[in-house]
Amino acid sequence: MDEERITMLIKEDQWMMDILKCAKSLDLPDWWICAGFVRSKIWDTLHHFEERTPIPDIDIIYFDPTTIDKLEEKRLEERLKSLNPTIQWSVKNEARMHMKSNVAPYTSSVDAISKFPETATALGVKLDEEDHVILTAPWGIDDVVNLVVKPKPLFTETKERVEIYENRITKRNWKSIWGKLEVFHST
Repeated sequence: MDEERITMLIKEDQWMMDILKCAKSLDLPDWWICAGFVRSKIWDTLHHFEERTPIPDIDIIYFDPTTIDKLEEKRLEERLKSLNPTIQWSVKNEARMHMKSNVAPYTSSVDAISKFPETATALGVKLDEEDHVILTAPWGIDDVVNLVVKPKPLFTETKERVEIYENRITKRNWKSIWGKLEVFHST
């Protein structure tokens, strides 16, 4: 599977395209839908699942340093709920999220995606002006398409970061859903 195949899988999935169009309608700066939205589609396909694996929410990120009010994110979630109330929407402005993650400020949404704990989760998609699916994968797609879950180097450097990664692996328990995964630990 390559990047072209991934974008084609998404383009052929009406549910995913409807969600992308809802997100695009907000006209947010530097917006992406990331993480499980993309990763789960790839893993479901590679596991030959007939039905989509449910995901807890749709993570939309954007980058707007001019308005870092958390209430704005909630207002955006409400707008999305009015467009599609069946979806659990999560909207985050990455211009403020570095404070929560206790890291240096991000320079863009793609920079923020590059800091996600696992290489297989550091993915995002959006629609361009002509509604073509655009994929970003700052750490590449090798791990996600080879069913490998491993920490990025940042999450092996300190005890605090190791715990973040290990807690995510335990909480998400992805191997119980996608049995072919190979999960690496940071310790």
